[in-house]
Amino acid sequence: MTLSAQVALQLGTLDLQAELAVRPGELLALLGPNGAGKSTLLRCLAGLTPLAAGLVALDDTVLDDPATGTFVEPEDRPISVVFQDYLLFEHMSVLENVAFGLRARRAPKADARRIAREWLERVGLGDYADQRPRALSGGQSQRAALARALATSPRLLLLDEPLAALDAATRSSVRRDLRRHLATFDGMRILVTHDPVDAYALADRVAILEGGRIVQTGTLAEVTAHPRSRYVADLVGVNLVAGVVAGGVLTTDSRAQVVIADAPAGPSYAIVRPHSIALVRDATAVSSARNTWRGTIVDIDRLGDRVRVSIDGELALIAEITVAALDALQLRPGDDIHATVKATDIEVYPA
Repeated sequence: MTLSAQVALQLGTLDLQAELAVRPGELLALLGPNGAGKSTLLRCLAGLTPLAAGLVALDDTVLDDPATGTFVEPEDRPISVVFQDYLLFEHMSVLENVAFGLRARRAPKADARRIAREWLERVGLGDYADQRPRALSGGQSQRAALARALATSPRLLLLDEPLAALDAATRSSVRRDLRRHLATFDGMRILVTHDPVDAYALADRVAILEGGRIVQTGTLAEVTAHPRSRYVADLVGVNLVAGVVAGGVLTTDSRAQVVIADAPAGPSYAIVRPHSIALVRDATAVSSARNTWRGTIVDIDRLGDRVRVSIDGELALIAEITVAALDALQLRPGDDIHATVKATDIEVYPA
């Protein structure tokens, strides 16, 4: 019994065409850049935005199928949502907020309040039952929203950036609390996030959504080991070069060339790790490196004892060098530079 969804929807400039499946007890993290369609996909699953085409089925029950005219209203779906801003009702007590979903599903008032109180105790907010949401901190509001979502015993829990509203100091502790509470939930879970740390700490699998399309799925280790888009490469801090391999050389669409040590012919991706790149002012100073690309420094970002240098040119690259190397080269944005990499330091895999 799983969630199975094929979602097709045109919304403004967004053309969403995404397919996914989630098993009971599994948490799928949905990552992608702004505007990729992550929140819209969640709204389609929850029934807040009807499909234009496709199918949403949960535990073999069809919830949305435009082809047959099937559509189950949001309040009748065994699905709960934790929104980014939590959306707690300010005119209600915390207890009434948690009981709201149960009451919306026509549970008797006494039963709804009893279950809500049990959940507040479970998430450590029992003392706040009679308070209004304004009395809660950001982390406490997140726990109240989670309690409200889980109180209805959903089969599918949707979490839309549940940690985004928190400051950096609070995120780690709330993330630990969230992981602990989710461990008691045996349904299916989908988490939308921009933060790979959230995915690493909470998710069993990740799906990368870009431009309305899921471009890569797998465990976080699998996805980061072999990124298949610039977004994923940037996410994990590596340079991704796409092209076609022939005769030991990968050639990009812009005709830039990357000499590699060994790889089968055909469309491929090459990973150039920032710390493998050496920077030189004079190309004639390059020794054993088989790759040298000319470029212009766009930005310099110091991170402790390391420096990340963004370069635009034949290849758009990020190099990571030491502070000593930065000082020795006296690099400034706008300077011309040569980036060099050994062929043996480049990892290549089929596209």
